[in-house]
Amino acid sequence: MVLTVNIGNTHISVGGYDGQQKLFSGRLSARAGLTADECAIALGQLLDLYGHGGCRWEGAILGSVAPALTAPMTAALRRRSEGRVLTVGPGLKSGLAICIDDPGQLGAELLCAGVAALNLAPGPVILLCADTAISLMGIDERGRLLGGMILPGPKAALNALVKGTAQLPQVDLDAPRAALTPLAKNSAACLQAGSILGTAAMLDGLIVRLREELGEGAWVAATGEVPEAVLKAMTQPVRRCEDLILDGMYTIWQKNQK
Repeated sequence: MVLTVNIGNTHISVGGYDGQQKLFSGRLSARAGLTADECAIALGQLLDLYGHGGCRWEGAILGSVAPALTAPMTAALRRRSEGRVLTVGPGLKSGLAICIDDPGQLGAELLCAGVAALNLAPGPVILLCADTAISLMGIDERGRLLGGMILPGPKAALNALVKGTAQLPQVDLDAPRAALTPLAKNSAACLQAGSILGTAAMLDGLIVRLREELGEGAWVAATGEVPEAVLKAMTQPVRRCEDLILDGMYTIWQKNQK
C-alpha cells in the first residue's frame, strides 16, 4: 500500500492506494503543535478504523501547506514506511507545466489537484480548491497551469465578520436551517444567506471570467472544504471531486518510481 497525506490548514487528508485501487480515504484535524509521535498515533488509529492497520506500506507521499506540521508528519511516515517518503514540490515529476512567476510558490494541493483533474478529462480546466482559503487556478488545453486567484473561504470570512462585530451571531454554513433567500428575515438567516449566496455568486462570476481567458469549454473541478450549500447555490456547472488531491498525489508517486 502507498499512503498519501495532504496537510491543509484545517484538515489532514489521508488515502491508501494499491495498484489502481483506492483502499480508503479519511481526515484528521490539522492541529498546530502536533509532535511526530502524535502524528504516528493518529495515522495508526485512522488506518485501524478503515481496517488497514496491519498493511505493509510500500511508501508514502506528503503534500503540505502548513510548514509547522510538515516535519513531524514526515518523521511519522518514515517510522512506518518500508520505502521512500516523497514530498510534493520541486524535483518531483508531475507532468504538469507550471507557468507562473515562481513555480515553487504553487501549493502542493493545487499541483496534485491539477494532475488528477487532467487524468479525469482533458483541459482546459478550472481548479476550485477550498480549505481556509479558496483557490481558483486555470489549466489550458496543453496542460499548462497558467495562474489563478486566492480568496477567503466563506467560513474564514464569516469568522472575521463575527469577530469584528458586537451583535452578529456565529452560524453554521454546512446545514442552513431554512431555505436560502436573499430576503432573509433574521440576523442568523441573513448571515447564512449572505455567506452562502454571496460566495456562490462570487465563484460563478470568477468562473465566467476564467472561461473568458481559457475558453468556453473549460470545465470546473471542485475539491476540498466547499460547503455543499455553496455548490448547490451556484449557477455554473461544477464537478465535485472528493479525493482529487489524494488521487493526484498517488499519480505523482507513480511517476517518480522509475
